[in-house]
Amino acid sequence: MSKASLVLDGSPLSLASVAGVARGRDRVALGATARAALARSRAVVEGACSDPSPRYGINTGFGSLSKQRIPADELAQLQRNLIRSHAAGVGPHLPVPIVRGMMLAQAASLSRGVSGIRPEVVEAILALLNADVTPAVPEVGSVGASGDLAPLAAAALTLMGEGEAYHRGVLRRAQDALAEAQLRPVLLEAKEGLALINGTHLMASRAALLVHDLGQLFAAAVAACAMSIDASMATDAFLDERVHQVRNQPGQADVAAALRDLLAGSQIIPSHREDDPRVQDPYSFRCAPPVLGAALDAARYAKRAIEHELGGVTDNPLIFENGDIISAGNFHGMPLAVPLDVLTIALSHIAGISERRTFAMLAASDPASGLTPYLAPKPGLQSGLMIVQYTAAACCNEIIGLANPASVANISTSAGIEDYNSFGPRAAAKAERALSLTRSVVAIEMLCAAQGIDLHRPLRSGVGVETLHAALRAIVPTLSEDRPQTPDIEAISAMLASPDVVAQLPPVML
Repeated sequence: MSKASLVLDGSPLSLASVAGVARGRDRVALGATARAALARSRAVVEGACSDPSPRYGINTGFGSLSKQRIPADELAQLQRNLIRSHAAGVGPHLPVPIVRGMMLAQAASLSRGVSGIRPEVVEAILALLNADVTPAVPEVGSVGASGDLAPLAAAALTLMGEGEAYHRGVLRRAQDALAEAQLRPVLLEAKEGLALINGTHLMASRAALLVHDLGQLFAAAVAACAMSIDASMATDAFLDERVHQVRNQPGQADVAAALRDLLAGSQIIPSHREDDPRVQDPYSFRCAPPVLGAALDAARYAKRAIEHELGGVTDNPLIFENGDIISAGNFHGMPLAVPLDVLTIALSHIAGISERRTFAMLAASDPASGLTPYLAPKPGLQSGLMIVQYTAAACCNEIIGLANPASVANISTSAGIEDYNSFGPRAAAKAERALSLTRSVVAIEMLCAAQGIDLHRPLRSGVGVETLHAALRAIVPTLSEDRPQTPDIEAISAMLASPDVVAQLPPVML
């Protein structure tokens, strides 16, 4: 058996470790310190099972049924009933990487030893991950407050040998998937069912993978802007470091610095410094640092919130070493829901300003740009890249709808006892869709900017821009005659999702 790449010891998960397990199928193990912490909190729960006092989730019902006392001989059945009744999600199954990330976030939270769950249950979750057994989890059903109840219940069904699961990519009955992987179902005991469904783990998984991907996309968006500056024969005067020092906005200064790096050594910029009739470039060029900088600062805020969550415990009740069992609200998703909504707003501006630069290049309304209408070799006979801007506009329109926050409207649940919910899972799903659309918009800008740079040959752009241009031209040839554009856009989008290409660009760190 291969050695675990990640050992859960109670420390926070990193974005890279979540991506490594969720997508790369890195192996995970439970550390000795975490095992000891789990055992200590479990002892408190077992002592509470015989306590005549009501202990929420241990010897009581749940939600609005918490006033109902449960006899000691029915506590295990209580936990199984909880999982079965709460597995009520609908819609298509979540992608396997999101579910794997959810399971990892859950195991890490439980391993911090404040949930009262047995070490064997955490090890059973890790065994599923290591054996490539992934529960089939419907996408819709969590309101993101009492934990991601329905999605986590679907995952817990697999631990119990019920429901459906994917084993090495094939969907089958969970009991058959476990048997093929030589794993046994888990018989849940007191408190364990509740611990498995309380928590923000679906939100945390989607958010972690989203921010991990956003880092790459943002670097590409800045690079696309640099390409467009030279493609349009715009000035670089607005990138002067002094301009951004006096504005005193860190994201703006970082974006301007990255643009300067990408354009360093450009032959195109000095070629039109003399006798250029233009006084100022459009906002989509000149104001790129403040607009993209604001998006960068928003993304940094979201990243910090997500990293905090990947080191936290989001269960209820919480079990402490001195025997205290405290009911609280750590399962509430608002600390993630608000940052996720902010991320979608940030993406709307990354995409929106990119589409405006695409429009400017294709309009070719200023002869000083040296561009042809729609970047066509023979405008009129050829439509060139006319319609790719329509596609970018359609993407931006959808993002505008997605940017309406999910977290600002409340719907009460559980007979009113759960009267304020976060709807963070919807915020995460919308942000994920917005990121995909934004990647297409940036790919379209790059497609146009590369064509524009070709029109200025033999002049060369900066080293950073030329590196990206060469990578793009390796997969998409110069437009010499009209052809379908969908394959080109999709090829560039796939390139932008590749860390190998983006790693060559000046980093703009989230």
